Amino acid sequence: MDYKIVMDSAGDLKEMEGAAFANVPLKILAGEREFVDDATTDVEEMVDYMSSYVGKSSTACPSAGEYLEAFGDAEDVYCVTITSGLSGSYNAASIAAREFKERHPNRRIHVFDSLTAGPEMTLVAEKIRELVHQKLPFEKIVSMVEEYNLKTQLVFSLESLHNLAQNGRVPGAVAKLAGILSLRLVGKASDEGTLQPTGKARGDQKVPGELLKQLISLGYNGGRVRIHHCCNLPSAERLKQAILEKFPKASIVIHKAGALCSFYAEKGGLLVGFET
Repeated sequence: MDYKIVMDSAGDLKEMEGAAFANVPLKILAGEREFVDDATTDVEEMVDYMSSYVGKSSTACPSAGEYLEAFGDAEDVYCVTITSGLSGSYNAASIAAREFKERHPNRRIHVFDSLTAGPEMTLVAEKIRELVHQKLPFEKIVSMVEEYNLKTQLVFSLESLHNLAQNGRVPGAVAKLAGILSLRLVGKASDEGTLQPTGKARGDQKVPGELLKQLISLGYNGGRVRIHHCCNLPSAERLKQAILEKFPKASIVIHKAGALCSFYAEKGGLLVGFET
């Protein structure tokens, strides 16, 4: 095999048309239940279960061995992971990459710390595919993708903060107050790869307008947009139409969020990756 794109499941893709591709799943742990972020998991059943679960919850990144298996026998491997600011996935992939090079000194591999999650990772994987199809040298592709990743952004709207509170990432009182007031947290991925709140919207109907405002403030001007949703296609469609009204030539794809992103976004959440 000439090349392979490997991405952990935080990028929401289980397969990729027109590319040699492998998905390496993360896991969501809630008491005795384990949800593997692969094509077999019923995401809606998972989010419904998590909404009523009252114990501690956590996530688990892939092991180095799982990454090494995913690399397979490819001559060139491009690996994209969720931000190292939220997960150990990048570290596990880096360990696997070193072992891959020790076993195969003549093969080439690079691990990209995306500093993000969800649809922005999808954009990075699509850029890799595009450049590989142009038959550019490996080192040139790596350089161009690293540069491209600096020109993409992620904004999001979270319907609930329940799982973030259960996961210890926000205080329980804050999550409870947001639910009482019907507030949707709006934020972005920071330059350091952490979640940074930037605003709020009261009610689902106001979310698309607030997200569009965030896109434009961060430099969006009509490029590619990838909208991933957790059981909320109507809101994703409203956002798409709002973007197209202002940027008629925008390339927009709507996609269902996988288990990991749905765990954090919760039912009704939206994640938006876009080019600046």
